[in-house]
Amino acid sequence: MILHDLLSFELLRVIWWGLLGVLLIGFALTDGFDMGVGALLPFVGKTDTERRVVINTIGPVWEGNQVWFILGGGAIFAAWPPLYAVSFSGFYLAMFAVLAALILRPVGFKYRSKRDSAAWRRGWDWALFVGGAAPALLFGVAVGNVLLGVPFHLTEDLMPMYDGTFYGKFLGLLRPFAILSGVVSLSMLIMHGAAWLTLKTEGMVQIRARTIGTVAGMVAAVAYALAGLWLAFGVDGFAVVGEVAKDGPSNPLYSEVTRGGSWLAAYAERPWIAIAPLMGFAGIAMAVRGLREGHEVSTLLWSKLAITGIIASVGLTMFPFILPSIVDPNSSLTVWDSSSSHLTLFVMLVAALIFMPLILMYTAWVYKVLWGKVTEDDVTANSESVY
Repeated sequence: MILHDLLSFELLRVIWWGLLGVLLIGFALTDGFDMGVGALLPFVGKTDTERRVVINTIGPVWEGNQVWFILGGGAIFAAWPPLYAVSFSGFYLAMFAVLAALILRPVGFKYRSKRDSAAWRRGWDWALFVGGAAPALLFGVAVGNVLLGVPFHLTEDLMPMYDGTFYGKFLGLLRPFAILSGVVSLSMLIMHGAAWLTLKTEGMVQIRARTIGTVAGMVAAVAYALAGLWLAFGVDGFAVVGEVAKDGPSNPLYSEVTRGGSWLAAYAERPWIAIAPLMGFAGIAMAVRGLREGHEVSTLLWSKLAITGIIASVGLTMFPFILPSIVDPNSSLTVWDSSSSHLTLFVMLVAALIFMPLILMYTAWVYKVLWGKVTEDDVTANSESVY
């Protein structure tokens, strides 16, 4: 247990905050292009064969990519139990909508080509569109609501209670800033999906993907800039008052939090975090350039950089807050007061250090085996064995 003693509770909390961010970014980098391709499907594929080409670029990998989604949910459950309890109960309807949309994807893959009917296949194509676009939009809406603050408070026994007038209806989540955040997410992942299709296809599918991806990248850049300005001047930030017991018990009610000022004050306190939004804008700019000029591998890499920067900018701006409350700021969840125990975080870290490299190696091997373009000839020649 020597290593356990060397890793302080404070350090383990920061490590798991960072790992949670890594898992969310990993999900966006991998399953993100799956969602982007789904959102692009009805628009880049004009014939049945072209749409089958599009589907088969992600057909062999989408299940593995969703491992990151499962790992992220598991990490929240095990490392941040209060966050799991508060967020999953408050965003229940949104989570249900996301899961329902994601379920459409495997069903669409399996059933689309079972009948030789244009109407049947067109219906499943639009189901796959919903399965890609809806989660991409709603994940951004969720992030926007987190930045705005969520209307919950904790009772004395740490039971989360929500303002029913806000969360009683799904439409309560669709606040203007949250919708703008959803636009950032959706356009960013459409650009990412277009970068993937540029790499994996050829001909008219690739040309259409490059055209739409270029527009999506421009929309993402403008929406991200507008969200930053809105965050600076139109959204109240949160701050912890006084000294914080960074290795203290996981009880948010022990902290004093004030609401006011700007989230962007974090950039004055920690100027180095400006690297994240710079990565976001630079990645978008270079990805758009790559799409316009027909680059393939580099375009996908730049798109990954953009996603990493945009998601990291949210976490770094909010630190140490994870889920702020607009009803009772003192109930806000932070890195220092909403984690599992010291021992739990340590055991989980050991498990992560063992299994994460295995997952990464397996993922890299899968992509190496499946490297190369999907062509119309491939789909036609293997019509009975591909999606």
